[in-house]
Amino acid sequence: MPEKDTAAPETALDPHYSSEGATARPWAEAVALLDRAELYWLSTVRPDGRPHVTPLIGLWSDGALHFCTGPSERKARNLEANPEVVLTTGANTLNEGFDVVVEGRAARVTDEPRLIALAEAWEAKYGAEWHFGVTDGMFSNGAGGRAEVFAVAPRTAFGFAKGDPYGQTRWRFA
Repeated sequence: MPEKDTAAPETALDPHYSSEGATARPWAEAVALLDRAELYWLSTVRPDGRPHVTPLIGLWSDGALHFCTGPSERKARNLEANPEVVLTTGANTLNEGFDVVVEGRAARVTDEPRLIALAEAWEAKYGAEWHFGVTDGMFSNGAGGRAEVFAVAPRTAFGFAKGDPYGQTRWRFA
């Protein structure tokens, strides 16, 4: 279960991309979607400037989206050069649903108690197949695999309500 966010973001509806009568969606609605989503799309930038997008699992905890990756994977190598990322989740539909886009900086999580709590949350959300131990500031599995864990606290986030009414909400964090 995610912890309650303490800082309320500045919230605004963009009338250029919203139906008449649409209202800004509350940040709590976006957090609920981020919490229950099973899949997220991570966008990073390669060292040569080309984009890289990949689906991954993750979780919302303590006011940030968390994901993990092996240290030699493309996304980890991209983050070494540029930690700015975009994470998206929502419904792959045009006329219904709600999508959320989170922009922020991916920061490594290495604190052992925090990693243990995140590993427990991963397993609670995704099942025993996603059981991790913690070794040397990383997730570890019984087969010798290791994964770096990253947290992305939103700097700016966007919510896209689809259907009647369409609406685009922007949340900015201090």
